Amino acid sequence: MRSVETVLALVVLATVVAAFAHRLRLPPPSLLVVAGVVAGLLPGVPTIRVSPEIVSLVVLPPLLFAAGEELPWRDLRAVWRPVSVLAFGLVMASAAAVAAVAVALTPLPLGMAFVLGAVLASTDPVAVAALGRRLSLPPRVQALVQAESLFNDATSLLLFRVAVIVGISAGSVSWGHTAVEFGVLVGGGLLVGALVAAGAYVVRRRTEDPVLETVLSLITPYAAYVLAEAIHGSGVTAVVVASVILGTQASKLTTARIRLQLGAVSATVVFLLESVVFALIGLQLPELVRELSTTTPWPVQAIAIAVTLLVVRVLWVFPLSAVQQRRRGARRPTWEVPAVVSWAGARGVVPLAAALSIPLATQPEYRDLVLLLTIAVIVITLVVQGFTLAPLVRRTGVAVTSEDVRREHVSARLRLAEAGLAHLDAVAATEAAPEFLVSQLRDSWQARMDRITEREPDEAASVSAAESYRRLRRELLAVEGAELNRLYQAGEISDHTRRRIQRTLDLEHAGLGDEDGL
Repeated sequence: MRSVETVLALVVLATVVAAFAHRLRLPPPSLLVVAGVVAGLLPGVPTIRVSPEIVSLVVLPPLLFAAGEELPWRDLRAVWRPVSVLAFGLVMASAAAVAAVAVALTPLPLGMAFVLGAVLASTDPVAVAALGRRLSLPPRVQALVQAESLFNDATSLLLFRVAVIVGISAGSVSWGHTAVEFGVLVGGGLLVGALVAAGAYVVRRRTEDPVLETVLSLITPYAAYVLAEAIHGSGVTAVVVASVILGTQASKLTTARIRLQLGAVSATVVFLLESVVFALIGLQLPELVRELSTTTPWPVQAIAIAVTLLVVRVLWVFPLSAVQQRRRGARRPTWEVPAVVSWAGARGVVPLAAALSIPLATQPEYRDLVLLLTIAVIVITLVVQGFTLAPLVRRTGVAVTSEDVRREHVSARLRLAEAGLAHLDAVAATEAAPEFLVSQLRDSWQARMDRITEREPDEAASVSAAESYRRLRRELLAVEGAELNRLYQAGEISDHTRRRIQRTLDLEHAGLGDEDGL
């Protein structure tokens, strides 16, 4: 019962903090971590033990799936070369650098230091996606940081398994066996991810029940993760592959009505899991500090490791960016984009899951120190880089401006409306529909184009005709909704009829967009 109360308390805390983060325009993960640390310092807060299964099996798959769905295949193809370099070379360099610093500054032996380096070597896709949603980065830059965090897991996971064999089991490593294991890890993840995506595609294409399709969408990441782990492949890779494939087919999978429902459910699940897991990361730190009976200056060690990760990342990203720019014919390499990419390497849920999965060995004090340093580095990167990433993006000027977004949106809406009018002309020419219907729809589509073009970019403060139209439509829908409730309260219609009509009104209201949107 205490566990249920703790989860409910975390959900309430996360919801309140996320609401304040939205109002203050701060990244929710960073604020949630701070709130978790503060809550963990309060007297009377119960000890929270997080099992690795909870993080890796319950929390991680849907969050990875959501992050993968946000990655466009077109942008991924454009950045696969630098992503490959970062996902392999940078991960190994980061692991080696952290291990060297840990040996020099901490009492960890070389084997456990390498375990710590492998745990912290890769950036976290959940944290990167959560921090990057509000930054309006250019598509190529957003795809680069997100794809790197999604595809560097296989390298870090292999390093982690080798490190556990060497550092904890004191076993010998066969490089031939390691190569085979890496092939199984990557190949198994890719194969299972593709098969699960294909199966989900076939089933969802033949399903029109919104409840059933929602359930299928929710269990897909879990199926990919569990099946991949069952054959000793990378569950994270399988989830990422399945999400990227299904994300490219989203418009073909289901109807518009079901897509609205899936979007709402997915956003709710992601919000709850992200909120709870980032709050848990913060809560773990004070408890580990109290339990670790050592005089080791862990704050200095954690800061040194976090700085090491950042320095190594800078030393890889800037030369790689210079090479890429020279290939594109740039005379002088610029610093703005590599600075943002370097600073976007936050750690989060994946390192936490790896650290929690370290087996209980004959030296538990070293395991506790690795876990403490891991969580401390996660907190440092989420707080320091999380709170300063948006100002850095504004300072460098790489973000896409709101005017550019608005102009692209208007242009696309006009192209769609023009395509619709062209189709109406074709229908009228073949007399495939009555003339009065074609004329009515043509007037409606022409009015839509007029509403789009009447928004003047230089008159943002004025109320345009399009805004007045949407406001009046909302008022009419509100009047209809009130009348619908009156009919139901008077007993003139059934609850079933009320719900069906209310959903129709809700869909029409959703089609009007945000209060200040296009």
